[in-house]
Formats: sequence, structure tokens, C-alpha cells
Amino acid sequence: MKEKKGNKGEWSEIYVLLKLLGEGKLFAADADLNKLEEIFYPIISIFREESGQRTEYNINSKIKIIDSKGNDIIFLPIAKFMDKANELLTEIKKDQKRSFACPSLDVFLTSINCNTVAKGGGAKKDIEIKVHDLNTQKKPTLGFSIKSLIGGRSTLFNPGKTTNFTYELKFKNIPDIEKINNLEKTSEILNFIKNNANIKFLKVDDDNFNNNLILIDSNLPAILSEMLINKYIYKISDVKKSVEKLEKDNPLKFPKAKQPFYNYKIKNFLTDSALGMTPAKVWVGKYDATGGIIIVKKDGEVVCYHIYNRNEFQEYLLNNTKFEQASTKRYNFGRIYMENNKYFIKLNLQIRFN
Repeated sequence: MKEKKGNKGEWSEIYVLLKLLGEGKLFAADADLNKLEEIFYPIISIFREESGQRTEYNINSKIKIIDSKGNDIIFLPIAKFMDKANELLTEIKKDQKRSFACPSLDVFLTSINCNTVAKGGGAKKDIEIKVHDLNTQKKPTLGFSIKSLIGGRSTLFNPGKTTNFTYELKFKNIPDIEKINNLEKTSEILNFIKNNANIKFLKVDDDNFNNNLILIDSNLPAILSEMLINKYIYKISDVKKSVEKLEKDNPLKFPKAKQPFYNYKIKNFLTDSALGMTPAKVWVGKYDATGGIIIVKKDGEVVCYHIYNRNEFQEYLLNNTKFEQASTKRYNFGRIYMENNKYFIKLNLQIRFN
């Protein structure tokens, strides 16, 4: 039997499956990630896809596992899933290498149709859960994205060449570009620009990503371009602090009113990024993660932000995300270049959870 391996984030997805089957409830969280004991969703079934096969885990007096053809595979006691969840949590919390195995769980996971840890596919939806909605008395099947706070910080918005923004640089004096670009750190190049040039946003490099942003809000390309300047030039990585600076400076010259223009628009961007929007695919506003997002806290507690507590979800995203610098060589940004006797630089967008 091939040994199952995965990183902490990938194993956390298996952990969520086991723990939710053991508890039978999915609890909501407030804006500070505290579990709301009085708000929860009773779980009827959980669905997991792997290698094109869909397995159902039905909760009753026991856990009934049904394969993609509708055949019952096995019936197991609910308590066994909680025991295995605790066992897996202990392994995830260890100082593990980037990818690791949990040999003691191999036989059990195979028996419940979990043959691989890393599913791949790139979708925002990591797991589907059929819940009893106590608000509507309906029983919808909802997709959730899973983020783990155990180990490294999860990415909310992944970088790529598609997430580069281009700026024109107007220097006070003609610079020696080769000398500047040979500076050891990208931060040194950006510090030179801060002290010696004006920086003006020109475009989002990728047309599809630009269109996705415009669909969410026509001002988003310009707003995010200002936030990237805050990150790279003024060293403001925290998303909330960057928004606060924009609200104060108002670079887009929104009307002087009580509405929090930048705050509202960035919350919508973060929400769409968490639940479905990616730069490479055409975004039509349809969430892949239709239920929301599940967070695995550092202590192993599992909570969710559902569409119903959207305000708390958006506050959490705003308060717990930061801009990150990806590889400048891999994504081709952070160096000054010339075209038609003009100077330019590209800055890259990546956002992680704190």
C-alpha cells in the first residue's frame, strides 16, 4: 500500500473530515474567530472527491460510507472518527517536514476511501457538507474552502505572473538602471524609487484578472494598485492598515462622505477571493465555496464562516490578512526596465492570512 503523504494544510483537510464526522456539527465563528456555541449547523452528510470519485459519509447512529456508485462500503462508530481526528491532530502539530506521512492512520483512511491526502485541482471548494439549516429548515449541500492555522500561514490570494501590476516611474534625475537593479535586495530598489521617483499606476498586466477585478468593482484595479504601493514602497503589509491609509488619503478622490468606500470594496474583493475568484479563470460572480470557509484553529478547533454571517466573515478577512512578496525571479517583477525611453516597474499581488 502506497504511503499517504501531505503537508500540514493538506492533512488538515483530512482532519476536518474526521472531526466533523465525530462531532456532527459545524460551528460558526465571530469576527475574532471565537466559536459561537449557540450557532451551528447539524451535519447530515459530508462529501469528498478524490481522483474523480465522490465518497459520501452519512451521519446517523453510525457513519455510513457510500462510494461514487452508491454502494455501502462500511459502517463505523462515530466515536472512532473523533479518536482518529485527535490522533491526526497530534501528528499535524509536531515539527514535521514539508510533506510527511501518518503510518498509524494508513489502514483506517484506506478503509474509509481516503487514499490520497493532496487532491489537487485548484478549486476553492475543499469539501462539501449537507447540513440541516435551522434557519430555513432546508437541507442544502454546501461547498467550503478549508484554511488551517496550524503550521504555515495559508494563502488567500495566490501569486502568479497574472497578478503583476505595471507602474511608470518618473525620476528626478536619469538613473543608472543596471546599478540599481544589481542591488542585493528588492527592498533596496524600491527604497531608491521612493526617494527618487514618482510612481504612477498604468495597468493590471493580465486582461482576464483585470476584468475579474472590474466585475467586482470598477475601481478595484486602481485601489489594489495603491495598496501595492503601500506594501512595497511604504512597507504597509497589513491589509486593514493599508485600507485605513487609503480612507485617510483618499487617492481615488471619492466623495467626502461617511461611507467607507475603500473598506467596503476591499472586503468584497477578499470575500470573492476566498470563495471563488482566481486571476487565471473568468470570474462570473459564482462562488465555488457556496457555504463559506472552514478554519482550523491552532488548538484544533474547527469553526466556519457561513454566508449567513457574512459580516463577521468579512471582518475576519480584513483583520487577518496581509500582503506578501512572492519570488521576484519566478514572477518577473521588482526590477526597473525601459521601453520607448520611459521607465517602468512591475509589482506583484499576493495575500496571506496572518
